[in-house]
Amino acid sequence: MVSEDGCPLDTDKDGIFDYLDKCPTTAIGIKVDAMGCPMDNDGDGVTDDLDKCPDTPEAARGKVDATGCPLDTDGDGIPDYLDKCPDTPAESKASVNEFGCSEDSDGDGVPNFSDKCPDTPKEAAGKVDAKGCPLDTDNDGIADYLDLCPNTPLEARLLVDKNGCTGDNDGDGVTDDLDKCPNTPADARGKVDANGCPLDTDGDGIADYLDNCPTTKGVASNYGCPELKKEVRTLLQKALQGIEFETGSPVIKTKSFAILDQIKTVLVDNTSYLVEVRGHTDNVGKAEANLILSEKRAAAVKEYLTSRGIEGKRITSKGFGDTKPVSSNATPAGKAKNRRVEFTVIFEEVKFE
Repeated sequence: MVSEDGCPLDTDKDGIFDYLDKCPTTAIGIKVDAMGCPMDNDGDGVTDDLDKCPDTPEAARGKVDATGCPLDTDGDGIPDYLDKCPDTPAESKASVNEFGCSEDSDGDGVPNFSDKCPDTPKEAAGKVDAKGCPLDTDNDGIADYLDLCPNTPLEARLLVDKNGCTGDNDGDGVTDDLDKCPNTPADARGKVDANGCPLDTDGDGIADYLDNCPTTKGVASNYGCPELKKEVRTLLQKALQGIEFETGSPVIKTKSFAILDQIKTVLVDNTSYLVEVRGHTDNVGKAEANLILSEKRAAAVKEYLTSRGIEGKRITSKGFGDTKPVSSNATPAGKAKNRRVEFTVIFEEVKFE
């Protein structure tokens, strides 16, 4: 590799003798390195003579085109070596961020170019459709992220409140979409059937909430309880003034035993009767003392009847003192009426719970 005069040859005139030149055919004028090959100052694999982007950063090496410039495969303006989303679709190229990804201004997971609801609130994130709009799974008009009842049935969709739940306007525990009796009175709450209608357990035509004997057929005139026989009503009316006590005492006068025995006979003959004995006084004396006296007198009547064979569980007693007068306490006759023992017949043992 020497000339005729014995000097080493440099065929491509690059200043590197052929015997040292790894690139012996380098075009004239091209800067070469110590090995005689074209230089690649930015190390991107494209020699300086061909490199249109001679300052390609190190991170872009291997990701440049034939001219030494960083590739931008998806054409979004962000070179591949920086692009976290290298497959950005054509329609979103104008709305990518610094990382080459489609922007999602409202953070709902749907990029702006596809988002038909670009102002979705943060609370709805993860609950939007492919268009970026809040989902309404049950189609009740309340978006899922606000809907506390997301499974409202079809027939109730027009009856939901602001929370997406079917209302219960009468507060009976049955939602309006199922309620066949939408104006149930407050007193009937908790005593309605699956249709929201007042229960009538004993089928006597008197709703349970109005029925004093809801499991025993009765009549409206006796608040849903069986009608008392005329003779029983007469006897109980007679007992109001027929039961007398020693003055200021719960001791029953012996002349009252006869009427009490008649009441005992009624209870023996009518085993479904339960009674509450209610004691009352006039207003003579202190109210507290009158209350205690009325309780003791009612208890004394109960004790008399149980001592004659009536089961104690069929009788309760209660005193009201002078709180429930039936006449004026301004006259002796009125006071006499107020001093009384009442018998209330009840037909259901639940009344004593």
